[in-house]
Formats: sequence, structure tokens, C-alpha cells
Amino acid sequence: MSESLAGKVIWITGASSGIGEALAREYARRGATLVLSARREQELQRVRQALVNSDDHQIVPLDLADSAALPAAVEQVRARLGRLDQLVHNGGISQRSLVADTDLAVDRRIMEVNFFGTVALTKAVLPWMKEQGRGRFVVITSLVGELPTPLRSAYSASKHALHGFFESLRAEEYDAGIRVTLVMPGFIRTQVSINALVGDGSAQGSMDEAQQAGMDPQECARRVVQAVQHGRDQVIIAGREKAGIYLKRWSPPLYRRLIRKMKVT
Repeated sequence: MSESLAGKVIWITGASSGIGEALAREYARRGATLVLSARREQELQRVRQALVNSDDHQIVPLDLADSAALPAAVEQVRARLGRLDQLVHNGGISQRSLVADTDLAVDRRIMEVNFFGTVALTKAVLPWMKEQGRGRFVVITSLVGELPTPLRSAYSASKHALHGFFESLRAEEYDAGIRVTLVMPGFIRTQVSINALVGDGSAQGSMDEAQQAGMDPQECARRVVQAVQHGRDQVIIAGREKAGIYLKRWSPPLYRRLIRKMKVT
């Protein structure tokens, strides 16, 4: 049965562009009250102004790399709205560089933002959700959380780490009313590859061909919200690239041979 979102409070990180912006539009269209977070406050204002019932939604700028600041952000949301039904973990950065060419500082930054920032915000929110007796974490990971490819070593590792963390959390807190939906998008037509870090920590600055040909982010958002409303534990949102999941499962040697040669950008 589909769960209504009318009156629900949804907090979305990485809401200033891409999948996060599309999710904001989809959740707002379905009647939710939103908290929008990202580093760029001006972009968050732009997103909010375009939403249905724009004045109902809140903006809380935050940087996932600053874990120490996250508990205060949670208290701010709690003071304003008093409840939280879903936390959508969408904020993060990607990578396009070979292991041999990547400075360790880049690996650390990707893990700090994608994994430790997400974990820190989860830990700050969890006691509140347990006190409520309910709450859902919607974790936007990636298909590379299951299918590592060249040029994404740290990014893939961060997504693997999120899978492990949230599967454990799901088991630990199920009886407390806490639910988890893991979302694995494939190629979605956003700026994620433009902003991806290369070996020296700078942005790639160009759109991958596969990204350009990917799914429209609004279609991705529609499928995400539909899966959440139906209480799905995990969902893959991708085009033909999702076939790699089954190939890896049933023929790992073949998968590994193909991934060495496959165009992944």
C-alpha cells in the first residue's frame, strides 16, 4: 500500500541540484513539507522558490564535510518543525581518476563527505527518530555501490561503506520503528560528472557521455519517491546498465573481464 506524504516532513541533503533538486520537486508535489540542505544557500533559495507551496519549506545550509556542525543543524530543524519523517541522504561528490593518479587527500575528502558526513548526520537524527517511534532513512547510493568500475575507486568505496552501515542500522533499529530504503541510481543526467574530483582534487569540468545519455532526474525522483511510499528496502533505478547486477551475481569472472574493457564515462 502506498503511504501518503501529505503533511510529512522530509529533509533532503544535496538539494541544490541534480537528483536532490528533482526529489524536492517530487516530494513537494505530493504534499510534503521539506527541509532543503546543501552548501550553496543561494541555490537552495532558487530550488525552494520553484516548489509547490514554497513558503512552507525550510532551508538549512550545511556542509557534510563539517561533521561537528551537524548536531546543531538537527536541533534547528527540530525547533522549527518538531517532527521528521524521512531523512533523504543525497549529498555527496563523485570521482573520475585512476587509483595510481589519485592523491590520498582526494580519497579522504570523498569518504569524509559521502560516508562520514552521512553517518554523522544519521547519528544526530537517530535519537530523535527513536523518540518519535518512527522514521525512515532514504540513502541515495549508486549502482557502483554494487558494481565497482574504473575511475571511481574512492567513490565506489564510499557507497559500499554506506550499504554496510545502513544494512546494519536497519537490522538494529527495526523494532524501534526505523526503516531504511537504499536507492542505487545508474546513469542519471545531472552534473555529477562535471563536479567529480580528479586525481589532484580539482573538478573534472566535463559531462561524461554516459551521464549525458542517462535518465532524466525527474523520472529518477518519481521512481525513488514511489519506492519509498511503498516501503521498499532497496531499489535500483537505472537503464540497461543495471544488467551488470545480474551478470556479476551469476558470472563474476565474465563481469570482471567486461568491466576492464567497458566504457564507463
